[in-house]
Amino acid sequence: MKTTGFSLVELSIVLVILGLLTGGILAGQSLIRASELRAVSSEYSRHFTAIQSFRDKYFALPGDMTNATAFWGAAHATPATCLTTVGTGTQTCNGDADGVLRYANAANEYGEIFTGWQHMANAGLIEGSYTGRSGAGSAYDAVLGTNAPRSKISNTGWSFYYIGNYVGNSETYAANYGNTLAFGTKYGAAQLTDGSALKPEEAWNIDTKLDDGKPGTGRIIARDNGGFGNAGACTNSANQTDYAATYKLSNAASICALYFSSVL
Repeated sequence: MKTTGFSLVELSIVLVILGLLTGGILAGQSLIRASELRAVSSEYSRHFTAIQSFRDKYFALPGDMTNATAFWGAAHATPATCLTTVGTGTQTCNGDADGVLRYANAANEYGEIFTGWQHMANAGLIEGSYTGRSGAGSAYDAVLGTNAPRSKISNTGWSFYYIGNYVGNSETYAANYGNTLAFGTKYGAAQLTDGSALKPEEAWNIDTKLDDGKPGTGRIIARDNGGFGNAGACTNSANQTDYAATYKLSNAASICALYFSSVL
């Protein structure tokens, strides 16, 4: 029996088709990522608007209000026990009205970084339902979709985080952050959402659209999980006070997180 192989024309057609398929897949992935990055900006805007609307209606920050249980019921009458008790329905805990969204520890009983999301959901200002309690791992344990919102980017989400007048380290700028919205993956197994999530170019893109495009200044401040002064870093910063530095756009690794500071 006579057998024949593919002709050069047929092989060329197959290669063209494979090239088109590969190009289509890559283009599709690029479009998906662009959509995810736009979602981060949209999510921030929604959260910021919800916070401002909450303040206008209840005269307090979400999580920080002293009369939340009067509106939505108390998970427990004792403040310290309240923060470890998951209530039913909208039951929640009060804050201390000091303007600072605190976590719960032995020195203070307030777990406002998580009750803040619960208060806004109870008020109908954000979608979802949140427990208002830290996860089992620590007082900072953000459990995405349970006590803190997820983002459209896989394994990322949002956390309230009070940093205050921070002196800085090898990953965080020295700055007076105040109450922030932290965006990223979980930094550790029982931590908040300021772990690596974005490439420097992606972080720069968001920063430029919403702020000044600089990682160490303005309303958006980058957390450089690659460490300042390192080759695999998010920024070109030499240290935690190098505010004139730029994003390290040549680095293709997802190494950046973002703090949306001074928003509350």
